[in-house]
Amino acid sequence: DRWSQEDMLTLLECMKNNLPSNDGSKFKTTESHLDWEKVAFKDFSGEMCKMKWMEISNEVRKFRTLTELIMDAEEHVKNPYKGKKLKKHPDFPKKPLTPYFRFFMEKRAKYAKLHPEMSNLDLTKILSKKYKELPEKKKMKYIQDFQREKQEFERNLARFREDHPDLIQNAKKSDVPEKPKTPQQLWYNHEKKIYLKVRPDATTKEVKESLGKQWSQLSDKKRLKWIHKALEQRKEYEEIMRDYIQKHPELNISEEGITRSTLTKAERQLKDKFDGRPTKPPPNSYSLYCAELMANMKDVPSTERMVLCSQQWKLLSQKEKDAYHKKCDQKKKDYEIELLRFLESLPEEEQQRVLGEEKMLGSNRKGATSPASKKSSPETGKASSEKPKRPISAMFIFSEEKRKQLQEERPELSESELTRLLARMWNDLSEKKK
Repeated sequence: DRWSQEDMLTLLECMKNNLPSNDGSKFKTTESHLDWEKVAFKDFSGEMCKMKWMEISNEVRKFRTLTELIMDAEEHVKNPYKGKKLKKHPDFPKKPLTPYFRFFMEKRAKYAKLHPEMSNLDLTKILSKKYKELPEKKKMKYIQDFQREKQEFERNLARFREDHPDLIQNAKKSDVPEKPKTPQQLWYNHEKKIYLKVRPDATTKEVKESLGKQWSQLSDKKRLKWIHKALEQRKEYEEIMRDYIQKHPELNISEEGITRSTLTKAERQLKDKFDGRPTKPPPNSYSLYCAELMANMKDVPSTERMVLCSQQWKLLSQKEKDAYHKKCDQKKKDYEIELLRFLESLPEEEQQRVLGEEKMLGSNRKGATSPASKKSSPETGKASSEKPKRPISAMFIFSEEKRKQLQEERPELSESELTRLLARMWNDLSEKKK
């Protein structure tokens, strides 16, 4: 390779000089518009410069602007072993094998000879099982060998740090503050430490298999503990990161990038519910009616529910509809009072978040509109009259035929109970009768 370190740094400097002053596009966009003939220097052509850049850029992360990316590439050229690549340094001490891998390496050749027909995967499964079945006394030999070599590794690592202070210093300098963990990550790391105290020889796969499904089975109370821890860590990170950005303005990190939540939507809702956030009521009387009716329609196929709600709503008298309208208005008033109480209990930034969510819900959540409210205005009447009418479902025809008979036979049943019974009767019908 005829490219010296000095040549590579010159290439990056030439690229930097040919970037637009307001470089805010994705790096690929700016890269595609770059005039490589202007970047060319010495006896390196534009095409050669482009090829070398492709090679260098493969070694650095790329979710930033090209200006920022070149800065990182300069660091990589000056010190290719910094950060996570430190372990690739030829002088970096070799990590000791875990107790299980010692056993595996010792026995693999013997078992491969005994079972030549077996694949590597099958051999691994057998040896993993054999290791688990070993008595503790025999396992101890592998554990002690591992611990002895681990101590030696730590001594060699300390010596490596003394011999290469520039690498360690560069690694530390180049690292931005660690991003905050999600509640699940915090919980997993905590449980992993406990698990490894009991099973120090466990593999990463075994730990994951053991802990994998436990998070989803945690009670809300236990999950809230880790949600609060994650929020505390996020707050600390924001303070540290703002200080870091002041010292490194060239990073061009937005406020949004710092304050991005580590909670999932479900975790955020759980915390809000725990903090006393009220549940938003249906937007109109028809939606309220549908919500109540659907709660008692678990036997009805989901595809049929909205159709049935619409058809049932049409059967209500105006007096019954007015009662739902009044009930809906009251629910909205109660909700507004409860929401204000909830907002008063929150810090200002949380108030802004909740108000923002409420605004979005208001604009996006148009809710179900009643069939009656969909009547067209004079201007749109013609257009809507031309729209083909949706056919009545087979289930609805069956329900309307049987409803009157059932009402006479079972006068004690409410409308929702009657609807559920009709749905069950429909489901029990043979395909021929349907």
